[in-house]
Amino acid sequence: MAEGYVLKASVRDRVGKGAARALRREGLVPAVIYGEKKAALPIAIPIKESTIALHRGGFMTHLGTIEVDGVAHRVIAKDYQLDPVRDDLIHVDFLRVSKGATLTVDVPVHFINEEKCPGIKAGGVLNVVRHTVEMTVPADAIPDALVIDLAKAKVGDSIHISAVDIPAGSAPTITDRDFTLATIAAPGGGAGASDEDEAAEDESEG
Repeated sequence: MAEGYVLKASVRDRVGKGAARALRREGLVPAVIYGEKKAALPIAIPIKESTIALHRGGFMTHLGTIEVDGVAHRVIAKDYQLDPVRDDLIHVDFLRVSKGATLTVDVPVHFINEEKCPGIKAGGVLNVVRHTVEMTVPADAIPDALVIDLAKAKVGDSIHISAVDIPAGSAPTITDRDFTLATIAAPGGGAGASDEDEAAEDESEG
């Protein structure tokens, strides 16, 4: 698991749209820390450092530390909002994370060896059905990604979750079927009907 971020924060004593706008003018982002059956803690975090942490990648899958008045809170981001024009953060929801906790997160799916893939070399196209997989994971060992090796994938192949090396202690939340992550479609989109049907089913349910 990659290194997380550390942000210094202050407690917000006012809430609401007017207070949020005032914070943003000061270079701060309104946020809240909740969970673990404790009262929600409204905070303000620095917009520059927070936006850097977001765009560095893994913001929703890496644990972070937020220091509030000298007290460190271990958290994971559960939701955020962006300014539609500037792409800066304008609000973040953080979940408290205790030691030994289990979390539900969307783990990214990464593909390797596309340049070696026999199916792609033959003119096939990688059709990604799921870019992320919802998984239950240990808070102290959140996978950075599920890695799929395409070195032997041929035209018409479907790559299912059973073909992926799942890290110890982690598991997909979908347990009732061996769902599809990607297919190698034939040139011109001539993938097998069963693959297309399965992909459509996964997309509609995912």
